[in-house]
Amino acid sequence: MNLTTLIDFELPAERIALRPASPRDAARLLVVRPGETLEIEDRVVRDLPSLLRAGDALVVNDTRVIPARLFGRRIGRGVEPRIEAMLHKRLDGSRWLAFVRPAKRLEQGDAIRFGDEGKVCFLGQLDAIVEHKGEGGEVTLSFAFHGTVLDQAIAERGEMPLPPYIAGKRAADERDATDYQTMFAHQEGSVAAPTAALHFTSDLVARLQTAGVTLHKLTLHVGAGTFLPVKAEDTTAHRMHAEWGEIDEATATALNDIRARGGRIVPVGTTALRLLESAADEGGRVQAFRGDTDIFITPGYRFRVTDLLMTNFHLPRSTLFMLVSAYAGLETMQRAYAHAIATGYRFYSYGDACLLHPAR
Repeated sequence: MNLTTLIDFELPAERIALRPASPRDAARLLVVRPGETLEIEDRVVRDLPSLLRAGDALVVNDTRVIPARLFGRRIGRGVEPRIEAMLHKRLDGSRWLAFVRPAKRLEQGDAIRFGDEGKVCFLGQLDAIVEHKGEGGEVTLSFAFHGTVLDQAIAERGEMPLPPYIAGKRAADERDATDYQTMFAHQEGSVAAPTAALHFTSDLVARLQTAGVTLHKLTLHVGAGTFLPVKAEDTTAHRMHAEWGEIDEATATALNDIRARGGRIVPVGTTALRLLESAADEGGRVQAFRGDTDIFITPGYRFRVTDLLMTNFHLPRSTLFMLVSAYAGLETMQRAYAHAIATGYRFYSYGDACLLHPAR
């Protein structure tokens, strides 16, 4: 049996959360401790200070989600079919990689006009040229605006890019503009939230600090490609889309000092973990980092710098379920997810969380 089959599981539709818990730290937290006897403990996120130790370091992703879902129409030749574009990676001041639907209605050189029907937009029309057409509905869009002007134009026209398992059940609304941002959101550039950090509140952060747990920030702009299912039977054939991230020198030094004193590094979410692992050297020291990463973590990967992991519940046949299986063990995660499904945990972006200890 291949690995892609082993990371598949059945999830009842009613387990998919359509709204976050309120307050955010009231979400459930499944603590998973692998070992000869698997330990699974049902807690809530606000218990986190008692589950960590003084001297531990939580690492959060401070990226901010942009309204990256755009609707428009092809212009300039024949009929003008409607086009939906999901921006997923900024290339420079005026160009973005995007997934488009229906891709078959677009060719290189086509023009798309976004969001001018039924709206009074300060910046007038927002046009883009299909500069390149790739595989799987991915295109390079070159916009008529540049820099902060383009950012404003996208903000005026775009919708919050709710994941398809939520967007397929209800439309995005005004609540999502705040619900789908973490309290740490600062650096604009993501098209998906680092969802494990959605559970944090100012009260929880204050109690963590009182307990001696420090909080550190990095930036990874999450692209839609992170959440694409693994379709290849051989997982080595799966292509990860690169994402841009940064860890500054001060943060790297602080994390290395904490680890040297016996503290544990606890990424909040798989995005924070992936950037930390990309930046760590063979000896487990975090280096300053600025650039793209397409790290693909599968069972057998040797984790360099992650001592615990807080994360949400992930999609079947996804790179993220593969990552947590690499971290805590495939059989462990299969049993943990079976427990979560049987006991009513809420899944995916607005759902509950896990605190995973590493496989021995």
